[in-house]
Amino acid sequence: MRAQRSVGFSFIELIATLAIIGVLLLIVIPSAQTVVKRHRETELRLALTQIRGAIDHYKKAAETGRIAVESGSSGYPPNLEVLSEGVVDVSSPSEAKIYFLRRLPADPFHPGTGKYSAETWGLRSYESPPDAPEAGEDVFDVYSTSAGVGLNGIAYREW
Repeated sequence: MRAQRSVGFSFIELIATLAIIGVLLLIVIPSAQTVVKRHRETELRLALTQIRGAIDHYKKAAETGRIAVESGSSGYPPNLEVLSEGVVDVSSPSEAKIYFLRRLPADPFHPGTGKYSAETWGLRSYESPPDAPEAGEDVFDVYSTSAGVGLNGIAYREW
């Protein structure tokens, strides 16, 4: 009579399987983290493009006389909220509002959570030097407040 062989895995087979799974995880996890970071960088790039475009459109509307601007001001928006809340079009007889953004995007790399979108960005005024941006009476440019560095080796603050 033949002896019946027991059904199941041996201890060696189990250890070999776990080792293979461990090696695969060591390969997959860093690449998955890179994919997530690349996605957030794409969001940051898009948000910066949208906000900077809206600031430029606001300035152009101020230069063409569609927005009431105080004498001696730069013509840039006083804050970021104005871009999504809208401003009165003085050239319109019905005093319609001009909107430059549907909503203000938040900085995807901002370390805090639960803040308003406008508070997640660093602001640079028109009078501020480019190498040392400071907030002022207007918003000439925005930048990320994150201390992180992108996959391209450039700090998010400098994008």
